[in-house]
Amino acid sequence: MSFTELGLHPFVLKCLETTGYTDPTEVQRQAVPAALEGRDLLVSSHTGSGKTAAFLLPSLTRLAEPSTLPGQGPRLLVLCPTRELALQVQKQAGIYGAGLRKLRTVCLVGGAPFGPQFQALRNNPEVMIATPGRLIDHLERGRIDFSRLEVLVLDEADRMLDMGFVEDIEHIVERTPDSRQTLLFSATLDGQVGRIAAAMTRDALRIEVATREEHKANIDQRLLYTDDLGHKQRLLDHLLRDAGLTQAVVFTSTKKSAEELSESLLEQGFSAAALHGDMPQHKRNRTLQRLRDGQTRVLVATDVAARGIDVAGISHVINFDAPRQAEDYVHRIGRTGRAGRSGTAFTFVHGRERGLVRDIERYTGQAMQVDVIPGLEPKARPERDFGKSGGRRFGQNGGGQGKSWGDKKPWGEKKPWGENKPFGEKKAWEDRKPWGERRADAPATGERNSTERPAWGERPAREGQGNRWQGQPENRPAWRDGKPAKPEQRTWERREGSGQSWGKPDQRRDDQPRSAPRAAAPAAKPARTWNDEGKPSQPKSRGRVNW
Repeated sequence: MSFTELGLHPFVLKCLETTGYTDPTEVQRQAVPAALEGRDLLVSSHTGSGKTAAFLLPSLTRLAEPSTLPGQGPRLLVLCPTRELALQVQKQAGIYGAGLRKLRTVCLVGGAPFGPQFQALRNNPEVMIATPGRLIDHLERGRIDFSRLEVLVLDEADRMLDMGFVEDIEHIVERTPDSRQTLLFSATLDGQVGRIAAAMTRDALRIEVATREEHKANIDQRLLYTDDLGHKQRLLDHLLRDAGLTQAVVFTSTKKSAEELSESLLEQGFSAAALHGDMPQHKRNRTLQRLRDGQTRVLVATDVAARGIDVAGISHVINFDAPRQAEDYVHRIGRTGRAGRSGTAFTFVHGRERGLVRDIERYTGQAMQVDVIPGLEPKARPERDFGKSGGRRFGQNGGGQGKSWGDKKPWGEKKPWGENKPFGEKKAWEDRKPWGERRADAPATGERNSTERPAWGERPAREGQGNRWQGQPENRPAWRDGKPAKPEQRTWERREGSGQSWGKPDQRRDDQPRSAPRAAAPAAKPARTWNDEGKPSQPKSRGRVNW
């Protein structure tokens, strides 16, 4: 099947001839006719399979006819997760729609100034490519009208959900008319992607293109085990000096790592540059343009740039830090081997990251080839040794050096039986001493108790030690009849010049003044009297008193 059989507009077919594409891919053969019929689509396909053309070609065919809806807003809206992918879609839209009359496009991405975007919106563009965050900024300012929107495209929907754009996408979809056509493209249609797709589509056609085997044949995937950061850097230096490397993309897990690694490569003489999300848009555009022109040989990037780089000269992809998800691995290595080209992908993995390797192999359905570079072999991980003391951590052998690959014994090889000591071997019976035989210098039975024990006070004192065996310890009373003597009775005496007495009353001196007598107790109140009527008598009133 050729593009002419898909039912595209003649102007679009003429632009396709200039690009050199003659036969559509599998995803294009299934998606383009269904999209021309006006149906909603849920498409799942791997990266590099021609998804961009799968939704741009039918949409531009629809835009070739004049709109019947009132309004001046865009007729096609494409949402992308990253700025690089949005700029790439805008570039492809300009190529495929070059034959259409007065086709205006606008790209609304973060990091770019608002002024040029405001000016482009005044020209009423028919095609709008945007990232969710910047599009909401323009919607809140009231500069966009979706009254005549006909097609809504969500490219890389799974990536947008992973980046936390769920609420932004729902807010944007609420602003669009219900009569729109929705085309959703994603690497997977399960989980949260499937739930959101069901909420924003109507009777959608599900298309899953399983062209994974063809895609794998173009990329040679290799696995390199590493020991530490220094080992990683030595492996990277060896790979980048390969004569067969044209251009390479090195992926790191953090923005800081991308900056530090690019600076290190520049110091070593490589033509390197960094690309991550914190860079302004004009710097990112300049970095990508230098990569396309061949001025930059090594690009150190994060996962944000993994889905927006389409450069024909990229021959190698090196995962300096292993991806945390299997989907990210597929999109990383998809930067090479695009459109029928071949490429090579290396992944550096530590021994603790074996689980990530199993997840990637399970997702791709292909075992990764373990490669070893001569002179840069990884150190073997020593086997766990339980029950032995010494304070060594797991993974250390003596001074932290593990055994080399050649020093290890084959699996199952053991010592000969003659070298092992038989289990339970003991001394012969005739070599044992008879029962009751004692040492020659040991005292006879009962010899220790032959002498009487000296009396308590007659034991000699040990020289230089004041212990309990002395006859009379210092500052302690003597012992009488096996018991300590009672101390003498103490008498209390009054301190001179003090008004207090510390002794008993009979020991007080006559010149000591005695304490004053206690005051007499207050007199008791007079008893209440009763009158003849049986009532208590009232005291006589003193009359009115003037103060």
